[in-house]
Amino acid sequence: MASLLHISASPRGEASESLRIAGTFVDVYRDANPDDQIDTWDLWDGTLPEFGRAAAAAKMTVLGGGEPAGDQAPAWDDVQAAITRFLAADRLLFSVPMWNAGIPYILKQFIDVVSQPGSIFGVHSQTGYQHLLAGSGKKAAVIYSSAVWGPDLGPEFGSNFQSTYFADWLRWTGIADIAVIRFHPTLTGDVADARLTADAEARAVSKAF
Repeated sequence: MASLLHISASPRGEASESLRIAGTFVDVYRDANPDDQIDTWDLWDGTLPEFGRAAAAAKMTVLGGGEPAGDQAPAWDDVQAAITRFLAADRLLFSVPMWNAGIPYILKQFIDVVSQPGSIFGVHSQTGYQHLLAGSGKKAAVIYSSAVWGPDLGPEFGSNFQSTYFADWLRWTGIADIAVIRFHPTLTGDVADARLTADAEARAVSKAF
């Protein structure tokens, strides 16, 4: 039995296209894997800890070989709880809308919270970063959505720092098995057709997941 964790970066609920597509993905996955555990982590539900002064100091303490103490200790405990939830999943589904050419700030907060030494990465003085999730067997599927930017449009319709940044982070963790589902109807496109295409991609990726 495996586990699927859907990490949602959209706050728009039923109005969200990325969440609608994620729903299609999860429905197909559930039918194909009835014994698997499926969890949804809404990053907007208040369970994601902040990564402020105490947590940042704790990270540097750990990088220096120390043990967080004082106000660093509870902040680090919250970070570790988030990491545990993330690492417990065998399969990861991310719904990622485009905000201002990039990712929602809550998803960047998630990345900053879970990207910690000894859990996600290590650093070697001679060889650089160590990607600790490499060889873990984890798979990721990512739903990217946007309303204005599109892959076939010029720079007057914006830039894409959404998938470029997020894909780079996934690879940096060591996750290499990554599937992508896109929904970019753009201002001049056919929304209904784009939905059909995205849903078909979601079903295909989910069946193979």
